[in-house]
Amino acid sequence: MKALGYIGAFLGGAIAGAAIGLLAAPEKGRDTRAKIAGTVEEFMKKHNIKLGRKDVGDLVDDLEEVAED
Repeated sequence: MKALGYIGAFLGGAIAGAAIGLLAAPEKGRDTRAKIAGTVEEFMKKHNIKLGRKDVGDLVDDLEEVAED
């Protein structure tokens, strides 16, 4: 059970790191947010997670705020 926690933490960190890396990339913010939103949507479809487009947008905005700090 402890191993699942480590795996979950690793995956969460990897996803957050990738998102922050994309946000720090020298592209226009609109293009970067669109890429992140598309990637999140693909991930959710692959893993059968149901969230609305607004929820995905909110997640991207939250990640952007974290990257700015």
